[in-house]
Amino acid sequence: MGESLRVGIVGAGKISGQYSATLARLSQVTVTAVADLDPGRAQLLAGQHPGARAVNLPELYAAPDVDVVLNLTTPNQHAAVALAAIAAGKHVYGEKPLAATGADGVAVVEAAAAAGVRVACAPDTVLGTGVQTARAAVDAGEIGVPHAATAFMTGPGHERWHPDPEFYYQQGGGPLLDMGPYYLTSLVQLLGPVRRVMGMSSRPRHERTIGDGPRAGTAFAVDVDTHVTGVLEHESGALTTLMMSFDIWAARLPRIELYGSRGSLSVPDPNYFDGDVRLFTAGGESWRVLPPAAGYADAGRGVGLLDLAEALVEDRPHRAAADVALHVLDVMEAIQLSARGGSSVSVRTTCRRPDRISGVLDLG
Repeated sequence: MGESLRVGIVGAGKISGQYSATLARLSQVTVTAVADLDPGRAQLLAGQHPGARAVNLPELYAAPDVDVVLNLTTPNQHAAVALAAIAAGKHVYGEKPLAATGADGVAVVEAAAAAGVRVACAPDTVLGTGVQTARAAVDAGEIGVPHAATAFMTGPGHERWHPDPEFYYQQGGGPLLDMGPYYLTSLVQLLGPVRRVMGMSSRPRHERTIGDGPRAGTAFAVDVDTHVTGVLEHESGALTTLMMSFDIWAARLPRIELYGSRGSLSVPDPNYFDGDVRLFTAGGESWRVLPPAAGYADAGRGVGLLDLAEALVEDRPHRAAADVALHVLDVMEAIQLSARGGSSVSVRTTCRRPDRISGVLDLG
């Protein structure tokens, strides 16, 4: 690898624009190639990065100027693209979830270990000042010993705004697998891994209608449960109450809150990088906002590639780690299994709690 981590992007769909905007700001990362099933989309995305070119998939995997494949395909393609990239000797950074199934996730992790390459996985929102400042407060003992948490993601569904939303409602989608990684990855950062879960789920509507774009008004089938709730038992003993739903029009619920022996901590929306972290301590009279104390400032999707680039140079573990992504996928599958079977399910995997970012860092 040269001075800059050279990136080949696979998938030039809607989310790629956010990644592209961030990567263009990073001197440590250079986009060199883009591949998409639609060559026109690949060309447009490549045109946002000087010197980048639109190529087909075999060309991208074989390209000597691609160090890492940024996998922005739909979830059911995550494992196939990752395995092909690994076979070509490339590092992989993928959109969440790591794979559509735990078995596929294990295959990706094992293939990377055998090939001696790294796998990183979104969400990298946990590297922003929101979750990292909350993590710093927990590590400093601001709320004492954490014993409980709540994590709520509520909304009416992505079909209101996404022009091609069907994949959100197919196997590998749903609120748990789509939005759950933001919340569960944050919870691993804050409270550590999970050892046991209890879940329940439902599917209030079996059909949805596209609300935006050229296909507005088109109805499609819902193949997954769209309201999921459960309890997570962390290895630390803390209990998290979880709700992920595409069936709620409006709610006044916290995104994530932690409750400890000396106080409570309110964590901003983990789908974003920043936001106010609020602390209430025992004996206090009101919540107070904590100033940003850790994390990448003014970050955007793709900052995980910056951390990967720096980790390769510094020969340290990267924070958007494969073992975390595999554990989060395992937790989600355990919740689904519990919901079907009606009893608690032990989580098969564990993971290393990633190192906290020390201080507030700029992207430059």
